[in-house]
Amino acid sequence: MAMADVTVLGAGIFGLSVGWACVLRGAKVRVIDPHGPGAGSSGGIVGALAPHVPEQWNEKKAFQLDSLLMAADFWAGVETASGLSTGYARFGRVQPVADFAGLDLARARGESAADLWQGQAVWEVLPAEKLGDWAPQSPSGWVIRDTLTARLHPRMACAALVAALQARGAEVVKDHAHQGRVIHATGVAGLDAASAALGRSFGSGVKGQAALLALDRRDAPQLFVNTIHIVPHADGTVAIGSTSERDYDDPKSTDAQLDAVIARAREAAPALREAPVIDRWAGVRPRSRSRAPVLGVHPVHKDHFIANGGFKIGFGMAPKVAQVMADLMLDGVDSIPAGFRPEASL
Repeated sequence: MAMADVTVLGAGIFGLSVGWACVLRGAKVRVIDPHGPGAGSSGGIVGALAPHVPEQWNEKKAFQLDSLLMAADFWAGVETASGLSTGYARFGRVQPVADFAGLDLARARGESAADLWQGQAVWEVLPAEKLGDWAPQSPSGWVIRDTLTARLHPRMACAALVAALQARGAEVVKDHAHQGRVIHATGVAGLDAASAALGRSFGSGVKGQAALLALDRRDAPQLFVNTIHIVPHADGTVAIGSTSERDYDDPKSTDAQLDAVIARAREAAPALREAPVIDRWAGVRPRSRSRAPVLGVHPVHKDHFIANGGFKIGFGMAPKVAQVMADLMLDGVDSIPAGFRPEASL
């Protein structure tokens, strides 16, 4: 490629997805990351694309809903272009109901979901026994099942995006000159650099640890129990995660905190108790000061753009993030929610 219309700095999920959206609109795209694709938190193993609860509706929840509803077509397009699987499937999620007060709340949320989710998915309360041995431990005997939650395998998704970009003529390289419109999707390093330049916190990294177990439940819904995601993958594994650590010494080491998460997951879901651990992962995820993704004009480099802060929800938000950033950079159309703009994190 002689010249690029768009230069994407960072080959994590936001950078790759924005690059893909721009390619689909005919732009010549170059993605630059000195560490290679998926080298940061986007190279994890969990991949839970889960919605917020359907109540107290706000712009963040509405944006996320749009993105989750876009996901099937978005990832199907990536798979078609790349010839690779992303591991995407929308099999829903199951959560235990702790007590009868929680049961009333869960049923009320089901009524909210019927309205807020536009008839595209359901939130329902079921007897736990209907799930057989995959049912999580539920003190009330009831579980919540939603059909909006999906999953993918982060590493597979990033590899497929790279292959799709290259199949459409884009470059994914470790070093090159910046050309055209420039967007920074550089994760924790980008938040740290912005904080240093601004002289105040713009965001920070939060470490997470996760594990992969050998258990084939590829067609089962994911479970969410006591803040733990249990995600069956298409390759016959189950991911468990994750911790949230603001203070840490080694960003890539796993320790007793992950052991505790695995033990809690095995207790919550008896089907996991004999499944061996085959991989352990740790990484640092970018969390903006506002806790929402940061999208728009870069707060330091005013002639550049930014897409950062996908803390825990980056893969779920990626299709919509890619759309609005391509709108802004290529067409000058700004539909970014106020709470996602860089000034919300200043």
